[in-house]
This record gives sequence, C-alpha cells and structure tokens, in this order.
Amino acid sequence: MKAVEICNIDASWLTHLADQFAQPYMQQLADFLAQEQAAGKSVLPPVEQRFNALQSTPLNQVKVVILGQDPYPTAGHAHGLSFSVQADVQPLPRSLKNIYKELYTDLGIDNQHTGCLQAWAEQGVLLLNTVLTVAEGQAGSHQKKGWETLTDAIITTVNAAAEPSVFLLWGAHAQKKTALINPERHLILTSPHPSPLSARRGFFGSQPFSKANTFLQAHGRGTINWAL
Repeated sequence: MKAVEICNIDASWLTHLADQFAQPYMQQLADFLAQEQAAGKSVLPPVEQRFNALQSTPLNQVKVVILGQDPYPTAGHAHGLSFSVQADVQPLPRSLKNIYKELYTDLGIDNQHTGCLQAWAEQGVLLLNTVLTVAEGQAGSHQKKGWETLTDAIITTVNAAAEPSVFLLWGAHAQKKTALINPERHLILTSPHPSPLSARRGFFGSQPFSKANTFLQAHGRGTINWAL
C-alpha cells in the first residue's frame, strides 16, 4: 500500500503533525488517491503542490487563516493555496473576483492583474483548503476521504499556537470550524461565501482585510500588505 506523499512541508508543521501522518485514515486516503489515479483520473493539484500552504506559511509565521473548501478542479489552476490560481490564469475565478472587489472597497487595493496569492502566503496568510485534492473536472470529489481530519488538526494546531491570529471563515462550510478555535485568543470573522451565489448577502461590505490588520497591529503582529 502506498502512503500519502508528504513533501514540501515546512518543518515547523511536521513537528506537530507527525502523529497525524501515521494514523490509519492517512493510509486509507493514500489508497483512495491511488485508486483514482489507477482509474485514469487526473488528481489536482500535482503532488508537489498539495501542501503548498504548509510550505509557504510556517506555523510560527501564521497571522491570518483563510479557509477554502477544495482545490479548483481545472487543470493548471490550483496550486495548493485556497482561492489562489497560478499566475498566468485568466479570467480569474468568480469567487476570487469577488474577494478582490471587497478588497478594493475595503482598502482601495486593486489586484485584478493576478490571481496568484503566493505573496499573501509568504507574509503569514495560511491559505488552507479543508480538502487538499480533487479529481479534474469533478468539484468536491475528494471530500470525506480523510483530508478533513488532517486539516482539522492543522486548524487546531494554529489555535494552540502562542500568537493570536485572525480566522476568516467565509460561508457555512468554513464556519463549521468555529468550534476548533478559541475566540478569546483569536479573532474570528465570519461572513457569507464570496461566490456569486452569496457574496451580496453580506460578504460585500464585511471589511475582512482592514479588520484583520487592525487586530494584528493591536496585538503587535504588524499587518498584511494585501497588494500583489
């Protein structure tokens, strides 16, 4: 049986997650991914990018967590960061366009030229999907296969960290993770999802970016430069 390939993860995370990688659910997940590939399905993103969020944002540098659901199911789009796409992807996904609309309204920043959020990740924004793979063309196809247990452990690890962080929980799926977060230590900002179906129900006007920076600055953690 093939194990889940654990590559490109910052050592700060491995220290806390080693016990998770040894659990039976990870072997079951590995078996599922192997079956998908054996059936001729393309699993996205490529294996070397699946843990990009944990490679780009070391645990001790996490300031903001933005939770997504699962990767974009279009080849060449997902690269292991929630809501982010590869730098050359145009047009931008509709949810990301709405995130940018709110960012412009909130802080006057226009990021429409790129959908790659790597620079956010490198400043301490953990761009974490709750599911880290998907079959090409089949949104949601790898949900409830084991990834959620691992990403819950990641959220729990951030919750237990010494420094206070901001959790941006957009939509009902992300908001289910509220139970894993201590609101007395961290700032939890909730709103509807930025998708076209729900953005006008309260995502627009929620000012998550300025509120996050206000909290971080008040706790001596600097700010995020949201401009790309």
